[in-house]
Amino acid sequence: MNQPAPVTWKSRWTFILAATGSAVGLGNIWKFPYITGENGGGAFVLVYLACILLIGIPVMIAEIMVGRTGRSDPIHSMLALSRESGGTKVWGLVGGIGMIAGLMIMMFYSVVAGWALEYVFQSVSGNYHGADPAQIEAHFNELLTSDSQQLIWHSLFSFITATVVAAGVAKGIGKAVEILMPLLFLFLIILVGYSAINGDFSAGLHFMFDTDFSRLSGDAILIAMGHAFFTLSLGMGAIMAYGAYFPGHASIGKTVMTIAVLDTVIALLAGMAMFPLVFANGLTPGQGPGLMFVTLPVAFSNMTGGVFFGSLFFALVSIAALSSSISLIEPGVAWLEKQNINRRLSTYGLGLIAWVGGVASIHYSAVFDALDYITANIMLPLGGLLIALFVGWRLDPKRVLDETGMANGPLFSAWRFVLRFIAPFGILVVFLHSLGLFSALQALFD
Repeated sequence: MNQPAPVTWKSRWTFILAATGSAVGLGNIWKFPYITGENGGGAFVLVYLACILLIGIPVMIAEIMVGRTGRSDPIHSMLALSRESGGTKVWGLVGGIGMIAGLMIMMFYSVVAGWALEYVFQSVSGNYHGADPAQIEAHFNELLTSDSQQLIWHSLFSFITATVVAAGVAKGIGKAVEILMPLLFLFLIILVGYSAINGDFSAGLHFMFDTDFSRLSGDAILIAMGHAFFTLSLGMGAIMAYGAYFPGHASIGKTVMTIAVLDTVIALLAGMAMFPLVFANGLTPGQGPGLMFVTLPVAFSNMTGGVFFGSLFFALVSIAALSSSISLIEPGVAWLEKQNINRRLSTYGLGLIAWVGGVASIHYSAVFDALDYITANIMLPLGGLLIALFVGWRLDPKRVLDETGMANGPLFSAWRFVLRFIAPFGILVVFLHSLGLFSALQALFD
């Protein structure tokens, strides 16, 4: 009997859009521009790019390589390569950790994404236009304390995510990213133009790009290392699962470089769209939900065209959230399909589990915080570290050379050296820092 052809993306570019969509999330919009401005501007960007080259890109190449070689879900891909290299079945747990982490992230991520959907509605209806800062802050606090309101938007976002994934790799995720990612770029460019005309563009650029090495502390370097790892969606099986659908035998390295550049450009453009508006209104730059759901609505409420451009901004945030969320449950769906469970049933089943977790996150802030802490501080760094060690130390270098599509030469040797020594060390540092062990040691010796 003939085996069915493996499912693949329509093209290499579709894979790039899908992987970039997975990488571009709320952190790119509400975190990266702020930490750049607060930690030395251009100096921080240089350190961040170095960390991307030494941690993010090497591990991403390894993760995609495992997925493309195994042509399966993360667990089975890891198991197949481990068996081939004479390794133990325990390596399959690496894929399992990533899959479970993705599902756990979805449990609270969909709640926050639901806030963005609510603000699209608020912007379109003009509810916060002309409101004073106290009213706008009060509205956001009301949303956070309204379980029923959060439940509606969390449920809607979860349903949209599951519907896209259930439609399949090519017809669902592929088509979605081919529409969503160009839209995201278009909206960003429009918002940067609006910000240049209506905001204090000079102050925004100075905040983000003035190079000040005096503010580049040890903590700033650790922040850059952490963001370089987390921004590319590493360690949670999403990139490995997407890699399983990578078409042909093109160089993975060039593809990953493109993804890293796009991810960084989007984050910087987001800052150029937001901070000029913040400074033009005499507001304090910040990060996180406060920036997105309080500070920016205050800015939009006082500006010409604020209703339209505020709606555009929150539509952009929702697109970024959706492009990430569809990658969170795909690894689990791929694994269930391997157990001969229908894709629709797999997707809506996992979607339901994530939805229930989201309901718990809405009702109990401790659940929200625990899911965030465990995934970001333990599961993702651990997954990324083990992938680097597996590809760098367990697999045959000749097989790795062939599967990455690199030419045998200095570039491959440099990448493998970084993957074996520098990236694991960097991830371990991120791991220890995220657990607060460095702060504990510093307090001990002070």
